[in-house]
Amino acid sequence: MKKLNAKEILVPAVSLFIICLVVTALLAVTNMVTAPKIDELAAERQNEAKKVVLSDAESFSDEKTVEKDGVQYTYYEGLSQSEEKIGYVFLTSAKGYGGDIDIMVGIGNDGSVKGVTVLSISETAGLGMNAKNDKFLNQYKDKNSEISVIKTGTPSDNEIQALTGATITSKAVTSAVNTALDLYKTAGGEANG
Repeated sequence: MKKLNAKEILVPAVSLFIICLVVTALLAVTNMVTAPKIDELAAERQNEAKKVVLSDAESFSDEKTVEKDGVQYTYYEGLSQSEEKIGYVFLTSAKGYGGDIDIMVGIGNDGSVKGVTVLSISETAGLGMNAKNDKFLNQYKDKNSEISVIKTGTPSDNEIQALTGATITSKAVTSAVNTALDLYKTAGGEANG
């Protein structure tokens, strides 16, 4: 058996340490350069989503928060061209089959859902991921009280048809929309009541 000397151990170890140090420094610099752009793109995406779920709004207030069951939720007030409040946009989430589903819900001053969009989702491809489709999300429009999910049959006024093979996802999105409707009662009720 060959005897190892210190040089044979130290040279590769120091080389690997230097390589790791350089790579870490490069990653840190890359993060510093790209983080502002990533944040800017996320803000743009969120602004576009606000306009989709509350299309009548010309502008939106700064971020506000409302509390429900010990959890803080973010919302925005939708404003008309004359700066009158015409509705609210709530950011909510619920646990789906593949993780949290983050959505944005627009609710008009009348308390009805004006639009829903999915911000992030990681459900099963071809099944739960269909929750991002307009055909599914448009079912929530004009609903104004507790919404439930049915698997078969024709939905009544405050029911939606579950996605085929993705009932858990359908219930999660519905739960998040119901949370937004509850938040409207708090945030909207304080302002409109």
